[in-house]
Amino acid sequence: MSRVIRPIDAPRRTVVIESIEPAVDDGRYPIKREVGAILEVSADIFKDGHDVLVAYLRYRRDGERAWREAPMRHIDNDRWAGAFALGETGRYRYTVEALPEPFLSWVADLEKRHAGGQDLASAVGEGLALIRAAAARATVAADRAALTAYADRLEHARPAPQAVAVAADPALATLMTRHLDRAEATRAERELELVVDPERARFAAWYEFFPRSGTSADRSATFKEAEAQLARAAAMGFDTVYLPPIHPIGLAHRKGRNNALEAAAGDPGSPWAIGSADGGYTAVHPDLGTLEDFDRFVEAARRLGLEVALDFAIQCSPDHPWVREHPEWFFHRPDGTIKYAENPPKKYQDIYPLNFQGEAAPALWEEMRRILEFWIGRGVGTFRVDNPHTKPVKFWEWLIRAVKDAHPDVVLLAEAFTRPKMMKVLAKSGFTQSYTYFTWRNTKQELTDYLTEITTPPVAEYFRGNLWPNTPDILHETLQRGGRPAFKTRLVLAATLSSLYGIYSGYELCENVPREPGSEEYLNSEKYEYKARDWNAPGNLVDYVTRINRIRRDNRALHASTNLRFYGADNPDILFYGKMTPERDNVVFVAVNLDPFATHACQVDVPIGELGIGAAQSYRVHELVSDAWYEWRGARNYVELHPSVEPAQIFVLQR
Repeated sequence: MSRVIRPIDAPRRTVVIESIEPAVDDGRYPIKREVGAILEVSADIFKDGHDVLVAYLRYRRDGERAWREAPMRHIDNDRWAGAFALGETGRYRYTVEALPEPFLSWVADLEKRHAGGQDLASAVGEGLALIRAAAARATVAADRAALTAYADRLEHARPAPQAVAVAADPALATLMTRHLDRAEATRAERELELVVDPERARFAAWYEFFPRSGTSADRSATFKEAEAQLARAAAMGFDTVYLPPIHPIGLAHRKGRNNALEAAAGDPGSPWAIGSADGGYTAVHPDLGTLEDFDRFVEAARRLGLEVALDFAIQCSPDHPWVREHPEWFFHRPDGTIKYAENPPKKYQDIYPLNFQGEAAPALWEEMRRILEFWIGRGVGTFRVDNPHTKPVKFWEWLIRAVKDAHPDVVLLAEAFTRPKMMKVLAKSGFTQSYTYFTWRNTKQELTDYLTEITTPPVAEYFRGNLWPNTPDILHETLQRGGRPAFKTRLVLAATLSSLYGIYSGYELCENVPREPGSEEYLNSEKYEYKARDWNAPGNLVDYVTRINRIRRDNRALHASTNLRFYGADNPDILFYGKMTPERDNVVFVAVNLDPFATHACQVDVPIGELGIGAAQSYRVHELVSDAWYEWRGARNYVELHPSVEPAQIFVLQR
């Protein structure tokens, strides 16, 4: 029986490079960072014997041919680390290269021989050969001359201590490393990828509103009239306004108020039933205005410092032009008719899902890219994607890569309340941000476990959680039962646990009436009717929302999520956590009463050791919600939270 002998490959490349971090699924997917950040990469690097090693972190932005590099430093136990700054958005590649450094190994050996009283003549000769070889490789005349001079000094150095001193000169080591022969360097087996996004991918406050609402319960507002809502959002401190679909709405099987199966005269229908004789995904509803009106709306938002986010909802009404023009893009029954959407026992006759895996899929995929390119061309750089978990992950990986290769500043938020693994793989496939289970995490343990999971590696390397206490589809029981105190509590939690959060309009009015007991649907849902609200209604939270957003903006520690840490609080209804900047020049602690019906108090644990505060030392904290000052001492301090007054406190440490 014959056997194949594996060929010998690069026998001199014997450095072992393992466990490169950060990495997602061993490099299958890219990690994520934001522009301006420093990426630190670490790896296990070692080899047989006692050679001194050097290692380099190599990186380049896609489109660049030449690699850049940064030296890596030995930490301990064969672990090495290096870092580089992320100056531009886009996709990068990085890897690790390492090799023995013959000169440094020789110096270490020379010093040992000298310490042992051995003759150094032969060893000095080896070093001379190394230095002269480096001089021959040097392309800069000054370096070549300096190396030649060192060789001459070493050759004539007498006695032995003088030779050792010449060899150990740090300037010589620098020159030798600069002109190291790296032809036999070992390169890590895999290049890893990194996506660098704009800062708003990490830090943003979203406000969702229906542009058709606002002026009357009987007619649609226009884009021009909706500019008043832009001004409200900006005044409250939001920086991203998200609009549900703005496209024409179908008439066939249009839903009525409260999701009635039949619409009455004048019912506007659900914006998610996209398409009519007036157009599809690249058209706007004529009641809102024209595309030029939309352009003016986007420009008005930009003047207010707001980013406009559009809903990318991939589903069609029976009246969408594609039903006639591209029937091959839909699912069909055996009789040839197009299938509407179903989630048994629910039926959605007003929506036709698209078939992303049929024979016509390539053309459909390209059309999806064209649609996003169309809106990007009109100044939209942020998209909230509806139900991405109902389309193939492979499609999203292709689409997002294609769009972001051309437009690296685009942000895509995945609205996928589904199985954990699907939510995570959508983030891995390229979505910039993700909705989360925050809405359904309400107890101290639930919040601690879940937020720890999504804000620490490995999940935090690819998943940016955007926390929403409500949406047009979700009115949680906590808000229904807890009233105004619960609205304040959940707002503070969302705004401070994550650096990304959002609310759906009406939250600031504490709207909390469900369609029926046990339902998470709103009564008189805005999905099916126009709304005209009194934003100055008694009990509104407009000033409170504004204050919380100002606190977020003014405290850099709250601009990140991966710095979240939970601390002890000896009361099951009080959650205590904090965030701090790497320099610890902004340290924020948050105490929240999770019970909207009763006052709770307890001792909380402050990480004084981490902050360099003594066990008996006094220090001041500024409570930003009430603008009160407190003097704390040592590690354990007292908080008391009244839900009818202030259910949450946000403290900033004062040095």
